[in-house]
Amino acid sequence: MPHVVVTALSHPGLLRDRNEDSLVAGPWTLCATVTENPQTLVFPLGTPLAVAVADGLGGHPRGDVASALVVRRIASLGPVLTDEGAVRDALDACNRAVYQAAGGDEGEELAGMGTTIAGVVVGPDELLVFNVGDSRVLAVEDDGLRQVSVDDSPPLAPGQRTTSIVTQCLGGSPDFRPVRAHVTAFPLAPGDRYLVCTDGLTDPVPEEALGEILREHDDARAAFELWKAAIAEGGPDNITLTLVRVSDE
Repeated sequence: MPHVVVTALSHPGLLRDRNEDSLVAGPWTLCATVTENPQTLVFPLGTPLAVAVADGLGGHPRGDVASALVVRRIASLGPVLTDEGAVRDALDACNRAVYQAAGGDEGEELAGMGTTIAGVVVGPDELLVFNVGDSRVLAVEDDGLRQVSVDDSPPLAPGQRTTSIVTQCLGGSPDFRPVRAHVTAFPLAPGDRYLVCTDGLTDPVPEEALGEILREHDDARAAFELWKAAIAEGGPDNITLTLVRVSDE
C-alpha cells in the first residue's frame, strides 16, 4: 500500500535557553519541546497529510506559544487542506489566531508574538508546498537539494549567505497585518523526498552539506546526521526538521 514516512526531530541547539520551535505531522504535534531521538511515523497515502515546522519569532515575546498555536491549528485542519485555496485560508486563519491570542487575557506578555511556518500537504497525487517566513521546504534530488519554498527575507548582500530578518510572518506586530502565503502544487511520485526545516538547520549548515547527508542516509539516520551537522557548527539556534518520503512498498 502506498504510504508516507515522516521522520521528525526538534532540539534547542547549544546556545538557546529554550526551544521555541514546534512541528506537526498529521494529528501529531511536538510543541516547543525536545526529541531525544528522531521520531518516525507512517501514514497511508490518501487523506491530505500536513507536515510542517514553525519557528517562534526571535526577539519577540513567547515565540513558543505562537509556534505551538499554529501547528495545533494545522493539525486540526490537515484533512481538509485539499487545494491551494484551502491552504491559504488555513494560514490566514492561523495568522488571525496568533493576533487574537496576543491580545487576550495575558495582555502584554504575548503582545507581538509571532512565528514562521513552512510545510507540505501530501495528497493522493500531488504535494502542496507552503510557507510564511524563512523556514524552508527543500526537495531532495539526485544531484542535491532544490528549495521549493520562498524565503520572506530581504535580498542578501554580496557574500552574505544568511539573514535573521523576515519580511512577513504569522503575527509578530502589535497591529494586525495580513499575510500572503506562498503555496505551490507539485506532482507526487513514489520515491519523492522532502526536507522541511527551520533556519536553525539551514543557517549554520550549507545546502551542499545537507544534500550530501541526504544522499547517504534516509529517515531516522538522516535526521540524526542533519542534527549532528548543525550541532557541529555550534548549534546557534533551535533545530527542527522533518523528512517526508513517499513510498509504494
